Amino acid sequence: MELVVNGEKVVAEPRAEQSLLELLRDDLGLRSVKDGCAPEGSCGACTVLVDGRAVVSCAQKATRIEGKHVVTQEGLSEDERRLWADAFVAAGASQCGYCSPGIVMKAEALLRKNPEPSGEDVAHALLGNLCRCTGYTNILRAVRRAAASSA
Repeated sequence: MELVVNGEKVVAEPRAEQSLLELLRDDLGLRSVKDGCAPEGSCGACTVLVDGRAVVSCAQKATRIEGKHVVTQEGLSEDERRLWADAFVAAGASQCGYCSPGIVMKAEALLRKNPEPSGEDVAHALLGNLCRCTGYTNILRAVRRAAASSA
């Protein structure tokens, strides 16, 4: 099957039951996509963008992604990655960092749809992403900071 990953055409032959997470990590070597609960789809650590929508990749069969565009944190531009890193550091939102790539990708999807989200918008968008280190106040602050910086 063919798909586009981080702007590059990829030809892959996923196993029948292989998840998108497994394809991205194991076959394509994209390490920002984390496995926190596979195949439950309940922690958000494996969130990627598929055709612009935030998707938990552990709960998606790789075969269902044929012809689609997938973006992982590695596929964000250097400026976008710097924006997120600066926002997380300034807000004190980065601790162990395991959940950060999934949160960033979920927040990236939000900001692409709504560049000026309210605090409630951000909180709602991140409902499916778990973080055991920070509590969520600083993460919400980081997303709002990134939105303000990119506006």
